Amino acid sequence: MSILRVTDVSKRYGKHQILSDIQFSAEKGQIVGLIGPSGSGKTTLIKIIMGMDKPSTGKIEVLGERVPKLKLLQQTGYMAQSDALYQDLTGHENLTFFASMFLMTKIEQKERIAYVTELVQLESALKKKVATYSGGMKRRLSLAIALIQNPQLLILDEPTVGIDPELRQSIWKELARLKTEEQKTILVTTHVMDEAEKCDVLAMIREGHLITSGSPQELRTKYDVPNLEDVFLKAGGEAHADYSPR
Repeated sequence: MSILRVTDVSKRYGKHQILSDIQFSAEKGQIVGLIGPSGSGKTTLIKIIMGMDKPSTGKIEVLGERVPKLKLLQQTGYMAQSDALYQDLTGHENLTFFASMFLMTKIEQKERIAYVTELVQLESALKKKVATYSGGMKRRLSLAIALIQNPQLLILDEPTVGIDPELRQSIWKELARLKTEEQKTILVTTHVMDEAEKCDVLAMIREGHLITSGSPQELRTKYDVPNLEDVFLKAGGEAHADYSPR
């Protein structure tokens, strides 16, 4: 059973078509990359998957159940592109607040906070107010919050935007460990092609259309090109010819 299944999802705001017939799935223990430039519809699709918006047509299923459904939030961790943190609270107070929203005992909350804090290497900053954090520290705290309830599905919208290369490498190393050791299913959006190489499966989106999908190696072979940037350009050109009005 797929952990996440997106079936023929389209989204329209008035006369503006944002997404058109998007379809892909994510299996257990798999990193799926949603690849595309800014404005391609990635964040809109993420919001629909999270149940924060509704598709105009099509459906989203998580763990075999149709979204939106409140109980699915217990199994879904979400890291937004912009850090949604309480600036006047400490890192620990932020983690405690978000942990309290899930079905955990006080002991479980304490254990999970200790675990995710060590995971993102924020132990020394927990008592400091988030307003004093650097941008990289805020991204790490956001990742810790996304993991606080030990979700089966982790959805990360541009998780490494605006952070230094060393931290970016550290986050991807942790995502690989979560996939392999804990069999988490991870959906990550990015427009950085070297990050796309780290995914098991890619779904490439351009102008709201899914232009191609497959593993990085499958896509390079299919389009007979040496890198994913060329895949995107070639697949995008072919797809544009198909969906452009004649």
